[in-house]
Amino acid sequence: MKKKLNIAHMHWGFPPIIGGVETHLTILLPVLVKMGHKVSLLTGSFEGAKAKDTYKGVDVYREPIMDLNWLTKRGMNGLLEEVNSVFTEFIKKEKPDCIHVHNMHYFSKVHARALQQISKQKGIPIILTAHNVWDDNLFLDLTNNIKWSHIIAVSHFIKREIIGIGHDHRNITVIHHGIDQDDYSPKTDPRPALKKYPILRKKRIVFHPARMGLAKGCDVTIKAFKIVKERFPDVVLVLAGTKNIIDWTLSQQKDIAYMVSLVKFLKLEKNVLIDSYQLKDMPNLYAASSVCVYPSTASEPFGLTMLEALASGKPMVVTEAGGMPEIIKDGVNGFIVPVKDFESLASRIIQLLANDDLRERLGYTGRQIVELQYTKQIIAENTLRLYRKFC
Repeated sequence: MKKKLNIAHMHWGFPPIIGGVETHLTILLPVLVKMGHKVSLLTGSFEGAKAKDTYKGVDVYREPIMDLNWLTKRGMNGLLEEVNSVFTEFIKKEKPDCIHVHNMHYFSKVHARALQQISKQKGIPIILTAHNVWDDNLFLDLTNNIKWSHIIAVSHFIKREIIGIGHDHRNITVIHHGIDQDDYSPKTDPRPALKKYPILRKKRIVFHPARMGLAKGCDVTIKAFKIVKERFPDVVLVLAGTKNIIDWTLSQQKDIAYMVSLVKFLKLEKNVLIDSYQLKDMPNLYAASSVCVYPSTASEPFGLTMLEALASGKPMVVTEAGGMPEIIKDGVNGFIVPVKDFESLASRIIQLLANDDLRERLGYTGRQIVELQYTKQIIAENTLRLYRKFC
């Protein structure tokens, strides 16, 4: 019988902070617990959240020195002693067989160096999941000069980018995200969403599930939606204006303000729903939707919302950017359109809204692909297999 592991995770945020990495952790960590392993997480503090809590069997520790929003205001100078103290106390308390960190190859050299020093002293391997890449010196330094035991890339796109800055390909393994296929399902009841948002009742719904931002292509969606509305006057666009995120550049509110102005300028207010949705709202919104879109204008590293849509049996239209074409196959489980081409996006949305058989076929295929490749059990098993090589 294989040894049960003690795994310590570290990341800058965790719900109620919302984002792709945070959602990924809510999926992966509880499954590892159910498999019999001890799992802990050191993350950023959040107003109203307990300093020590549990989430589905995971021990969660919250510290200010892991809160990027706070660190951005405070600055990184003079933090080394406190970071060392918090990390040392966490490792002493949890006694992990391995440390699994997420996106700690960026943001803070102080944190990465402290982690490497403790890992060396204690002889504990560090596995990094690279959920993103950046084009600057800090990324070059921390990705290549910290002695990561191994790197998990969330897509082949991310792996290529890391290889491109000189990292050995043999030290990188691609493990795509997984999804809770029970929460997100074609059988999910849409009625809670329809009850909460009467504007959605008896309407065709286009859902852009990524948080509002220019990099997420929300402006492209709004421009495309104006064309879609000319064909289907009763259509409704749903946009996600999430409040609680890690916004170290303080750009989120500026982007949202622009999107709201664009909606008003194009006279679409009566057909657009913008709200801040909790994680528990999302499955019902997918269930109520006809088509999902994610026309990212940036090189999206993966895009967990793709799996949410596919698991829900909904076709998704994306751009050929980053890792998204690894999941969405044109004409198989969705469509791929050129970056910033709102006319092509509108054309594909109209095609799907007008053809029930096509929409259902692509959605059904998407669900099958999730069940075969992207369930939460599959990602947990793939991650555990990697742990056992190093821990």
